[in-house]
Amino acid sequence: MLAAKLEHVAKEYVLKSETVRALRGVSFDVPEGDFVAIMGASGSGKSTMLNLLGCLDRPTRGTIHLGHDNVTTLDDASLSTIRATRIGFVFQAYNLIQQLTVIENIEVPLYYQGNLNRNSRDRCVELASMVGLGDRLDHRPTQLSGGQQQRVAIARSLVNDPYFILADEPTGNLDSVTTAEILDLLDRLNKEGRTIILVTHENDVGERSKRIIRLKDGQLESDQRLRN
Repeated sequence: MLAAKLEHVAKEYVLKSETVRALRGVSFDVPEGDFVAIMGASGSGKSTMLNLLGCLDRPTRGTIHLGHDNVTTLDDASLSTIRATRIGFVFQAYNLIQQLTVIENIEVPLYYQGNLNRNSRDRCVELASMVGLGDRLDHRPTQLSGGQQQRVAIARSLVNDPYFILADEPTGNLDSVTTAEILDLLDRLNKEGRTIILVTHENDVGERSKRIIRLKDGQLESDQRLRN
């Protein structure tokens, strides 16, 4: 199955009576288990692409399938459900809730769905251990390093067994050593079968993926397979 499929996707905005063509008919597939980096200069369409893949916005034209769902036909409530249940988000700024502990932050998506129970708590503990934070369950974000906070965010992104992890500049706030550790973790998750879509402007980060899709002026400039 494909984790994502985009067909002739265009996105236009009207700013001060001027039409901005952020994406101009982009098409590509993301098979399950792939590790894709979406790259490009500022203004290339990366952020717009991230918003569309994350169901945070809708295309002006074209179709987007995420798993079995044609998300271009869904209403706002259905898109909200897809975001909450089928996409794992990892952000540059971590986006953890400061008042909550590690385990509580991992549980947040389940809380909003009303799915918190003993089994789900055990699952969250397993995820915390998987990312190396099994001994930090009761710590709050202020007691963690940047790399540890990003590990919490990665564990949180997995809690709903998503179609893919959508990572937006996940190493942007980290030093080089911690960046390598987070990329090693993403690589390990991918080897275990997780699909990862990484948005980055850093070549050395993009080269850790299996495949680089480059955007330029809202168009697909290149689609390079680095390894299988």
